[in-house]
Amino acid sequence: MFHMLSCFDLKPGEDIGAFRSAYMNFVAYMKSVDLVESSGPIGRRESDTPMDTDDERDHEYFAVMSFRDRTQVDTAYAYIMKHVEPGETSHNNVFEKVQNPVFICWQDLP
Repeated sequence: MFHMLSCFDLKPGEDIGAFRSAYMNFVAYMKSVDLVESSGPIGRRESDTPMDTDDERDHEYFAVMSFRDRTQVDTAYAYIMKHVEPGETSHNNVFEKVQNPVFICWQDLP
């Protein structure tokens, strides 16, 4: 599997419930067109533990999206970059709510 960790903050005035709904709709759409396998729940950072050692980022929210393989993730990226409907609106409903996004990708080892 290939995974993408999204680290982000919400823009001022944005509600996590509205973001969660938009994110779930986006993931459902991407699954319906075979461009994503799954996504875990949205998480909120808990940095007040000694187990959290990342001093470079201070994002509040995180989500992990999983893809079948590198081909699927590259195809999903190309689709988003085409800016075509209905994917454009679905993606924008999520992306317009966030600020300071950072995306980290990795592939499971065999």
